[in-house]
Amino acid sequence: MSYKAIYTYAWDLAETGVEAATSEFRALGLDTVTLAASYHAGKFLRPHGKSGKVYFPDDGTVYFTPDAALYGDIKPVPNGLLGGRDMLREMTDRGGMAVNAWLVLLHNTRLGMARPDAVVRNAFDDPYVYSLCPSAPKARAYAVGLTRDVTENYPVRGITLESPGFAPYAHGYHHEFALVKSNPWLEGMLGLCFCEHCLAGAERSGIDARRLKAEVAADSEAYLDSDIDYPPDMAEAFWRADVASRGDFRRYLDFRCDVVTSLVAEIRAAVRKDVEIAVIPSVSRPTAGAWYEGTDLAALAGTAGIIEACFYEPSAERVKVDLFDIRRRVKGKGSLRGILRPSHPDLSTRGEFLAAVESLRDGGVDGLAFYNWGHLRQANLAWIGEALRGAS
Repeated sequence: MSYKAIYTYAWDLAETGVEAATSEFRALGLDTVTLAASYHAGKFLRPHGKSGKVYFPDDGTVYFTPDAALYGDIKPVPNGLLGGRDMLREMTDRGGMAVNAWLVLLHNTRLGMARPDAVVRNAFDDPYVYSLCPSAPKARAYAVGLTRDVTENYPVRGITLESPGFAPYAHGYHHEFALVKSNPWLEGMLGLCFCEHCLAGAERSGIDARRLKAEVAADSEAYLDSDIDYPPDMAEAFWRADVASRGDFRRYLDFRCDVVTSLVAEIRAAVRKDVEIAVIPSVSRPTAGAWYEGTDLAALAGTAGIIEACFYEPSAERVKVDLFDIRRRVKGKGSLRGILRPSHPDLSTRGEFLAAVESLRDGGVDGLAFYNWGHLRQANLAWIGEALRGAS
């Protein structure tokens, strides 16, 4: 089945109407709508919005009617801004296109604030309420329940999983602020999860996780108590040295990959067998940096079947380079899709966008998706139609 998809939000579909929106999508040559069925907060500029140009979504909610029986202690919250409309049902019943459910799994501030026992905690035991921890049984049960819900109760062709792992420290939280310069080493240390679930799992793997937690806390505190700032290039070198030279540190990062791969395996076993499962490995640039979030590209490609990579780069050449590296890492497992943004801050000219599409096509990418309908100007949407006409 072809995958020429447009990423979109339920509020944009609700405003325009499913029939009108899908008619526009088909005219561009698209065959699939990848709809955000669970999503977080934001402040979004909508160039062609009809009822306003700036939209604030309802944080941490779902855009379908959840079946509470499929969940444990953590249950999804239905969206409250669309008047009870089930946009996933409207799309699958009346859209006339294949529907792919885009599920933000563990990045959920609403649920994290309600369940502090299931969130990521740093080496100082500070809770990161925006990030449910993939080691926490309650969070895992929620993620599995969410995927079962949309695949058992809706005739979706597939699901795309975003945030199945550990979010990095810098994640755009509301008014994220510091009067200390950030750097890769400090963010790496502060982004590690040492919640009780992670500690227990790592210890079962033979890692002295509590000693490692104490070391990370001591190192981070010493830096914060000092009067120096690591320059970014030096901080990157210090981070790489810690990863390479400290045995338990490296093993702890590998353990995180095992946690995320096993969660995706649980999801694969729980959903309809005919459903396609794609994983967005990261929005880190380049994609190889996803390992920090617990993403083992080869393992996830083999487990889920599809890697749907964000080629969020400012040139076609950089897209081509990232694709080359991803292929090297997945080692022939699964298939590969690509997501492009035909606009600022990525491919901001028509020529670069068309060249990037050609690079992915020539590189054997199995499907293309474009992000995001509500964010794009009409001129940029027209580039998608031009690119897809060139593919036919």
